[in-house]
Amino acid sequence: MSSRLPLFPLGSVLFPGLAMPLRVFEDRYLRLVNDLLSLPADRPRAFGVIGIELGHEVGEHTVRQLAQVGCVAEISTVRQRPDEGFDLLVTGVERFRVAELVEPDDDVPYLRAETTPLPDEVGDDAEGWGERVARRFALYRERLNGVGVASGTPGEFPEPPLPRSYSVAGAMILDQSDKQALLEAEHAAARLELAAELLRRENRVLSSLRLLPAGRFLRHEVNLN
Repeated sequence: MSSRLPLFPLGSVLFPGLAMPLRVFEDRYLRLVNDLLSLPADRPRAFGVIGIELGHEVGEHTVRQLAQVGCVAEISTVRQRPDEGFDLLVTGVERFRVAELVEPDDDVPYLRAETTPLPDEVGDDAEGWGERVARRFALYRERLNGVGVASGTPGEFPEPPLPRSYSVAGAMILDQSDKQALLEAEHAAARLELAAELLRRENRVLSSLRLLPAGRFLRHEVNLN
């Protein structure tokens, strides 16, 4: 079943079940938030977080190319700032695929899309891949700490393969393209298998370098100016 969603194009990836802070300043996104807050109390205040593959988050006509798969986000908390912006905390709900973009117009100044939900399946040998990921992630966290980078990651992940696949994907410090590939994985087993391969790669990098450039490990702060 398709639905029309307002879109927040971002240079980062949101995963189902995980939280993301957003700081909103730009007029079109202020309008989007106000439109959501004006909905009846029994309506979900939801929009689509979609990755920018070419372009930037802010300014006029900055988005040139978007990913085809994103994540529905629901507003968990909202705080209005003295400068009339908003600080939001949103939670990922489910993945979606963009069927058709709806361009901004005079009535609605932000991007929207006709979307279809993507099923979340477990896949074959998800538990086995989940165990491999847990072992490799423990080494990953240890090696991050060894080069002076605070991982800020949980000590334990959920046991069920599906939430574990998303939790691991969100906890790893990766380029956006890798994060997007994890989001788009066909099912939990495929996502955990990809995470295991990415962890193998990252562990090799961490073991071969004494000191990594700090910029690679700076967490992304989203500012929609």
